[in-house]
Parts: sequence; C-alpha cells; structure tokens
Amino acid sequence: MRTIPPLSDCPRAAWLPLRGVLTDIDDTLTAEGGIAPAALEALHRLHDAGIPVIAITGRPAGWSAPFAIDWPLRGIVAENGGVLLHRENGALVTEFAQDDATRLENFARLQACATAIVAAVPGAQLARDSAGRLTDIAVDHSEFTTLDDDAIAAVCDLMRAHGLVATVSSIHVNGWIGEHSKWTAARWAVKRLTGLDFDPRAWVYVGDSTNDQLMFERVPLSVGVANIARFLPMLDHPPAYVTASERGDGFAEVARALLAATG
Repeated sequence: MRTIPPLSDCPRAAWLPLRGVLTDIDDTLTAEGGIAPAALEALHRLHDAGIPVIAITGRPAGWSAPFAIDWPLRGIVAENGGVLLHRENGALVTEFAQDDATRLENFARLQACATAIVAAVPGAQLARDSAGRLTDIAVDHSEFTTLDDDAIAAVCDLMRAHGLVATVSSIHVNGWIGEHSKWTAARWAVKRLTGLDFDPRAWVYVGDSTNDQLMFERVPLSVGVANIARFLPMLDHPPAYVTASERGDGFAEVARALLAATG
C-alpha cells in the first residue's frame, strides 16, 4: 500500500496562503451519522477565527438542511454538487445547479435507474435518506446494509448504463445526471458564499473516500483523515497528507494545524 506523508510533515508555509476549508461530511466530520465533538469544536474555532468552512457531501439536501442551520459553516453543497444550502438573515436558502425543467426530467430517469438496481443487484437497497434526495440517488453499501466489492461495481455499472455519473463514498454509491461534481461545487459555493473566485491553492480540502479523489487531485493541500486507509488501494489520486486520527478527530487535527500556522 502506498505511503502518504503524515499531516505533521506539512510545512507551515503551505498553510499561510489559505483562505478557508472545504470538507466532506460523512466519516470526515462524523461517525455513524453524528458529528464528532472534536470536529464540532474545531468548526467553532475556525468560525471564531474568521476562516470559512464549506462542506461538500453526497448526502441529500433534506439530511443536510438542519446542519446547514446549526453548524458554524458558511454553507453545505449536498448531493455531490447538485444543491447549495446556506443561511441568509437567519433563514435557510436552497439553490440548485440545474433549472427546474432539467431536474424534473432527470428525476424520472433517476427513479427508473434506482428501480433497476434494486431488481438486478442482490442485496442492493436504496439509502435510508433517499426521501430527502432532490437531484440524485444513493444505494447503501456500508451504512445499514453491506455490499461486497463486486456488488458495488455492479451498481456503478448499472448507473453508468442509465447515463448517470457514479461515485462511491464511505457509505453509499451515489448516482446523478449532469456535469456537477465536488469540484464544480467548490467553485460554485466559494464564489456564491464568499464573493471570491475559487483558487484551489487558497483552500485545504479534507476527505475520506474515493468520491473525494477529484478534489485530492486538484487541490494542492488535500488531507485524508486516517480512515481513508480503507480506500487507498482504489485511489488513483490520493491526498497529499493523512491525519493520525480518524474521522472528526482527524478533521480537528487539520483545524489545529491551520490555526497554529496562521495565528
């Protein structure tokens, strides 16, 4: 297995140009669906220091909405770039990457694909958060149901056969129609929520699985929390550094390093 430098090896100079933090949610901030206390404390410390944090997740808009209100985040992009949730004057604002007509047409195709997957792949079940999904579908592989690698590959193949983009997170196989991704989500959210054009050299990205590798590839200072070890054999583009701790404790390491370097 490839060796990734520990986060402790990251030089202080690498942190100095940063303007903010981009992060995955599941198994990066959370464990078993709940945010780790160390991660929540880290989010508050970053917020108090004036450092914006934007989460980008495969979770649905319905699941993400309360966290967009309660957590000290600038916003959440849900459904792998399909939906942006943020606060304005204390109220939750929901924006979409696609227009209404496109979403309606795609929704029918997504549901047809979901039905085909459940019928064709033994053991495949839609994610329990599917009711909150507006622009994608998700098949559970590790949250409440276990699918082996062959079954996960079969789900991905069926999604692609139906014209969907397919990615694998730490818990779900996500599929959607369109060109949006975590990368387009970063560009969209940074511009919309900070007023700045997205410069990947000015942000650190934190993630934990294969659906983060586009960000690992394109954001120079990228960090995997320690539980990424499970997915390293599947990554063509691993993160630049890895934390010593898993999940939310690993995210807290990133926050401490950034705050220590920038004062």
